[in-house]
Amino acid sequence: MKLARRGSLFLATVVTGLGLCMSGSASAKLDVMTLKGTPAPGTPAMYNKFKVVKQGPAKAKKILLLEPGTSAGATNFRPLANTLVKQLKGWQVWSIERRENLLEDHSMLEQYLKGQASNDQMLDYYLGWIPDPSIQPHFEGKTTEETEYAKQWGLNMVVHDIRKVVKIARKGGRKVVLGGHSLGGSIVTAYATWNFNGKPGAKGLSGLVFIDGAGAREAADLPSAADAQASLDALKDAKASPFITLVPPLPWAAGVFNAMGSTAALQDPDSRSLMDDFPLLPATLKPPVSSTNLAQYAYAVDADTGPEDLQLVQSHIGDLASSGDPRGWANGQLGTAQRAAQVFTEIDGMDGTAWYHPLRLTLDAGAINNGIATPAQKVFGIRTTMGKRVHLPMYSFDTSLGNGRIKRATDALAAQSKVPKSWVRTVVRKQTYAHIDPLSAVPSKNDFIKTLVPFLKKQVK
Repeated sequence: MKLARRGSLFLATVVTGLGLCMSGSASAKLDVMTLKGTPAPGTPAMYNKFKVVKQGPAKAKKILLLEPGTSAGATNFRPLANTLVKQLKGWQVWSIERRENLLEDHSMLEQYLKGQASNDQMLDYYLGWIPDPSIQPHFEGKTTEETEYAKQWGLNMVVHDIRKVVKIARKGGRKVVLGGHSLGGSIVTAYATWNFNGKPGAKGLSGLVFIDGAGAREAADLPSAADAQASLDALKDAKASPFITLVPPLPWAAGVFNAMGSTAALQDPDSRSLMDDFPLLPATLKPPVSSTNLAQYAYAVDADTGPEDLQLVQSHIGDLASSGDPRGWANGQLGTAQRAAQVFTEIDGMDGTAWYHPLRLTLDAGAINNGIATPAQKVFGIRTTMGKRVHLPMYSFDTSLGNGRIKRATDALAAQSKVPKSWVRTVVRKQTYAHIDPLSAVPSKNDFIKTLVPFLKKQVK
């Protein structure tokens, strides 16, 4: 039985723990800058580069540069950035698309958006061939052997890629604020505290923004030198995947489900979902009634109806409609099902997920320690040692997932760098906000936007 015949597959993404996607029409075009990446050992030239998505007026004198989180891409900031550039006169928002996203194959997704392929054809191409190998042509994901070089794609590479972007952004006297969501917040700390030949990365920046992520752990959770070495030794094993793999042995499967499913959900939101018949979908993700594609998606990723173990993808977006067959979705609370989906879906050959997320990047990030040197940092080869020289305005936002940890990390970083309290703004919404809400909540209800905008206006003149 072909997977392509199982109806809407967007919730399969939720099964893998990623969920959501970002939107746009087939005709939408992004303002994208492609840069040569920091040299990474063994990496082919075609992958030794990365992209930056720009939003807002080209003549802007201030830039908010954003780094995505785990298994995320630049375009998951699009809804947020569209609002920020409207409310912040003279600002642009730049978002980094890390090089791992170049490994993806968006050919059939783009054909689907242009009306040149059906949903069945798209699903067959990406997944239907797995139970039916006769389907040709079909997507073939990168193997461990083909991507051995990606085991070197760690924090050192990412930080130096950011360095290139910051230097370009600062041209003409422009001011740059560096921000990040989730793991991206940890990378912000890494860059700001990185030792660049005796100078911290913070030098040259005008502020830091931490969105439910930061580069500090409780002391008991920090890796020792032995822990760090054991992690690297395990990664060096020839059979070990360079990437986080939520659906063994296919590291790309979660991202494919995500990009393909969310795109179909937004393109055909009102059709009846056939996910009740999808054998791999847990009962906890199924609405109690027959529902539309969009409603079933929303049910699974809503903070009230989705399961507790999917906090990474949840937002507050309403509830099932009170009537209808199939049952639709009634938007409410902080956002809408459509806006939540718009955080990740396919647009102009990109999507808000990373089908291949480098495991080395996540391992390295665990040792940042707010820029205070540890033995594990030496093992990983990261230089996050200038945590007492980050004299910058700082903003942080905690959701239920951050649970106050981001505030504590921000306050600690500010205190150890002797930053005036008037330069620091921390917002904690652990009772009312889920992890994706800062990116997806409608502007009129979004406390992240409502507090970040005045902070930037006040601190970055």
